[in-house]
Amino acid sequence: MFIGHALLAFAVAALVAEWRGWNAQRALLVGVVAGLFAAIPDIDVAYAVVGLADATTGSVGAPTAFWDASRAVHRSVTHSLVVGAVAAPAFGLAAVRARNERARLARGLAGTLLAALVVVALVAGGPLAALVMGLFVVSGVVVARGTARLTTLSPATVTLAALWGLWSHPWGDLVTGSPPDWLFPFGSPVLESRVVLHSDPTLHLLGAFAIELAAIALALTTVCRLTDRSILGSVDRRASVGAAYGIAALAVTPPTLEVSYHFVFSILGVGLVVGAIRSSPSPAFGRLWYSRPSVDAVLEVALTAVAAVTVALTAYAIVYVVVPA
Repeated sequence: MFIGHALLAFAVAALVAEWRGWNAQRALLVGVVAGLFAAIPDIDVAYAVVGLADATTGSVGAPTAFWDASRAVHRSVTHSLVVGAVAAPAFGLAAVRARNERARLARGLAGTLLAALVVVALVAGGPLAALVMGLFVVSGVVVARGTARLTTLSPATVTLAALWGLWSHPWGDLVTGSPPDWLFPFGSPVLESRVVLHSDPTLHLLGAFAIELAAIALALTTVCRLTDRSILGSVDRRASVGAAYGIAALAVTPPTLEVSYHFVFSILGVGLVVGAIRSSPSPAFGRLWYSRPSVDAVLEVALTAVAAVTVALTAYAIVYVVVPA
């Protein structure tokens, strides 16, 4: 769900900005900022690279080692709605551009609030939690200061974008793993277990994958809407090739959340190949882009790839349900 978090935040923020009367360029810009903030909570997986050391010994596989290590801190301190409520205004204050005394006070207050988050993480969660919180704080400041340097968005807008990004992130994790620590450093008495989309673990995975795919499609649709491009006109009919992926339901082990790599990588591979290879006068191999593509070309690739994956997912689900195991 890493990509889905950011793209969902981007799409909703951009559409709301357009609804509020912002021009397309600023609406897309605030969407990008919100998407960047929505990606920040997953900085906690950086710690999981230490788990790869176990894989080098040959005791466990690399994916297993990575995710086993990530469970120590993933979806904890950085996914808290309480932390987001404190961090968002601090990031907004960090985006103040002026160099006067009031600006220095604002940035000083931002530093104090963010340092307090690290201290709270240390007291409530220990050194590892403090380390992860530190990465979260630094990442947010980088996004905030970068936004201040490269755009004209106000600190108040940065605050709202940060709040939406940070608060929208945890909800996407409800169907893919253990729920986040919603109210860290306080207890989280609600939503303490995963939301099950279907009792069949494979259908649950397919549903979770469909949610992620929908977030990507919404982001692409938003770009097309705000740039006055046709969605259907950008999808090439070669996306229908994805229907052949239904055969995979008969040939491979049914995927689940615990073992899904073979499904995820293969179905994304279908989208990548179908989207990136375009027809050309050389029909044997098609034509890959070696020069800088236009926006229209990029959208065609992305939309065709997503359409191909959608067709492939639908075909796989139909075959899995209709054909008995």
